[in-house]
Amino acid sequence: MSTACQTPLETLILGSGPAGLTAAIYTARARCCPVVIHGLQPGGQLTTTTIIENYPGFVEGIDGNELMQRMQQQAERFGTLMVEGEVTRVELTKTPFRIWLGDECYQSKTLIIATGASPKMLGLSNEWELYGRGVSVCATCDGFFYKDKEVVVVGGGDTAMEEAAFLARFARQVTVVHRRDELRASPPLQKRAMDNKKIDFRWDTEVIGIHGDKQQGVRGLRLKNVQSGAEEDFACDGVFIAIGHTPNTDLFKGQLHMDQDGYILTKNGCETNIPGVFAAGDVQDPNFRQAITAAGSGCMAAMLAERYLDNLGDE
Repeated sequence: MSTACQTPLETLILGSGPAGLTAAIYTARARCCPVVIHGLQPGGQLTTTTIIENYPGFVEGIDGNELMQRMQQQAERFGTLMVEGEVTRVELTKTPFRIWLGDECYQSKTLIIATGASPKMLGLSNEWELYGRGVSVCATCDGFFYKDKEVVVVGGGDTAMEEAAFLARFARQVTVVHRRDELRASPPLQKRAMDNKKIDFRWDTEVIGIHGDKQQGVRGLRLKNVQSGAEEDFACDGVFIAIGHTPNTDLFKGQLHMDQDGYILTKNGCETNIPGVFAAGDVQDPNFRQAITAAGSGCMAAMLAERYLDNLGDE
């Protein structure tokens, strides 16, 4: 591995979703000369969303990929440099911070981590093919599209019960599929779901297949009873996978403080335990996971980075 690093940058941003690109827009306008590392999924999770109707300013909604393209163009308009690649190593023990893309080393006075979180999926062959076409991981994002339809929620924790209760506002019927015979959700959330007449439960059951295609979307599921082994087809218009997310933070373990699930812990909005290193978006937010909240935290991280650089200049 090459040890030679480039001249230190003012600001380096890891991730190009709503948090990373908003941070880029703000730092670029503040003349902090940001460089954005795209990462494995340029544009983040929103690029797999067909239509976004709850992002302010787009009355008719907007395609997720188009929204991220517009954000990137706006960031580039102010001078942001976009770099394709995957970060393989980081060193945050001293400044300037060092970040490697393979053998290529970058140095930066400030670092904004916006690497996001990846939804845990079922591992079925066509789940990503049908993502955004009946397969979803966010009821708040997509629930409106299932008015008077029948949907399935997979999971038994707090998130699954929250998703089911939210979907019941729109759907004709919500069926919770859980591989155990009891829920892991907190008692209040369990009670709210079980008291809702529009929510049914299929216990000791797992989803082993999804019926559908890109043109027609999801038409149903193949279910299996884990006790008896019996299989059946179950008709539905959509399936919401609510078995959790995994924050993309492996690179920072042992250097940044995290909670038990791997989310980066922050204070004052986006500050980490290391001065000059900030975290924004889903990588530090296990609760909301919305494009607008990610963008908001990206703005905060950028403004904090700008102030940090100003203080360095004063010193």
